[in-house]
Amino acid sequence: MKSRCIILCFLLLLVPFFTKGQDISVKADYPEVVRAGQQFSVSWTINTGDGDFVAPPFTGFYKLMGPQTSYNSSTQIINGKISRETTYTYIFYLQGIKEGKYVIPPASVTVRNKTFSSDSLRIEVIGNGGSIQGANAGTGRNNANDQIEEPGEDILLNLSVDKKEVYMGEHVVATVKIYTKVDLSGISEIKYPGFEGFLKTDLNTPPLTSLKRENINGTIYGTGIVQQFLLYPQVSGAITIDPVQITVLIQHKTGQSDPFFGDFFSTYTTVPKAVVSKALTVKVDPLPGIRPVDFSGIVGKAAISASLSRDSVNVNDAINLKFVVSGSGNLKLANAPALKLPADLEAYDPKISDDLNNGQNGTTGQKSFDYLLIPRHYGDFAIPPITYSYFNSVTRQYDRLTTPELHFYARKGKDQNTGVTVYGGVSKEDVKYLGKDIRFIKSDPGKLKRTGNFLSSKRSFYSAYAFALILFVGVLFVRREHIRRNSDLTSVRNRKAAKVAGKRLKDAGIFLKEGPADKFYEEILKAIWGYLSDKLNIPVSDLTKTNAVNTLKSNGISEEELNNLTSIIDTCEFARFAPSTSETEAAKIYDGTSRFIKLVENSIG
Repeated sequence: MKSRCIILCFLLLLVPFFTKGQDISVKADYPEVVRAGQQFSVSWTINTGDGDFVAPPFTGFYKLMGPQTSYNSSTQIINGKISRETTYTYIFYLQGIKEGKYVIPPASVTVRNKTFSSDSLRIEVIGNGGSIQGANAGTGRNNANDQIEEPGEDILLNLSVDKKEVYMGEHVVATVKIYTKVDLSGISEIKYPGFEGFLKTDLNTPPLTSLKRENINGTIYGTGIVQQFLLYPQVSGAITIDPVQITVLIQHKTGQSDPFFGDFFSTYTTVPKAVVSKALTVKVDPLPGIRPVDFSGIVGKAAISASLSRDSVNVNDAINLKFVVSGSGNLKLANAPALKLPADLEAYDPKISDDLNNGQNGTTGQKSFDYLLIPRHYGDFAIPPITYSYFNSVTRQYDRLTTPELHFYARKGKDQNTGVTVYGGVSKEDVKYLGKDIRFIKSDPGKLKRTGNFLSSKRSFYSAYAFALILFVGVLFVRREHIRRNSDLTSVRNRKAAKVAGKRLKDAGIFLKEGPADKFYEEILKAIWGYLSDKLNIPVSDLTKTNAVNTLKSNGISEEELNNLTSIIDTCEFARFAPSTSETEAAKIYDGTSRFIKLVENSIG
């Protein structure tokens, strides 16, 4: 144990020598909007502790305290590789003094004579009469419908799009954003619209774990993006997007605050509240002008390329023609190009694949069309240039792209006839050249002769048919009768009572010869009680000696036979727990039980 501790300490001491150099980063964390007189904190986190940190001047703010330094270090040993991460955080507490927008210069850290800086801090200080701001103030985006019309509400939900008027097929980014002045504990339910008229794709939106502070019409809200969608309009005209409905959980404090500890010991309850955004309309214009014949359906920016897998191939062997469309826009809806191939070049439907990424700038990547071509004669083949048109969303006009002409050579195969040239016609020489795997339909009728009489013309056929029909009806009747009889479980148990009792008597006979004796009497009792339950239709739970005797007497069983049955039952019950009877008496009990069951079968039926 001691040696292990020494080895571990030695490895930890070697961590600085084995860890590789890492990129130095200086990240700032700060609120974007504060009120005049409000106290707040700004912090810089550096992933190294070796350098000298230099804080910027806080012009326009009153520095209350700082810097406070916190340190965090972690070491990992994975598969023999040692990694160590160390971070230092410098925290300053400030207070806004005067309304306005301020820029705090970057903080810097110097490590090994190299200086690393953070981004500038842009903080807005507002008062009670702050100026009207857009809903995305401080976020860097300018959505066409991102305006809050009811700033007095505690919770607002806004559905916005980045463009209010687009061409059909041009991408639109829809954003669902929440604004709140109260504390939320979570979101319980979200109902998104169907986005009828659009081709919708969910954008990768980070989970809403924290809210940013924003100035909305002079009011500070906590804001966060719930979800973003990438939309491609498929029809022209004014398309209305239905509202978004969301149910949030609001935290309410219950009870009064403690005068010494404040809200530390306060309890909270969550109350659900439904919030609905407003519907919005997007105007979709049809594509202008006359669409080219080779229009691909792409709206955006595109480039094309075409290539052959080989420059030479044997006749009747395959060669691949790959056509690739790349760029940005609605590439997922790109159509396959129209190919004009020579008549002697057989082409199959293309295999389509894509590598597309969806983002706020639309869909980017490439889409491939892989054609399988088979030359049917030898010689040089030329694939004419492929034209491909798309609508350029920047220039607002159609652009036509063209690939260069492609060439490859088809060599003769070993089994090809040298004197035959195929031009894609239907002559017999064509089929012969294809390797003799196809033959023309023979036109000569040949010699035809009449066969013997049909089977249906013989008398035995109708006799066999009638016999089979009667047999089928008989089997069907017997089967239905069998199903009917088996459907009555009481009758089935009554009919099979003697058979079941016989099996138990057979087991009792085995125990009579081989032992043990208690098993013999147990099987005799099972045979008697099971037979009486099935034959008299009395459940085992309700079956007693008294009601069994009364029921047998009512069915005409004599008093003498009933006494014999009672004697057998008493003897078996006594012998199970105190086996003292001889083998001769056990044989009499076996014979008496068998005789009694046969008697009841003959009497009751």
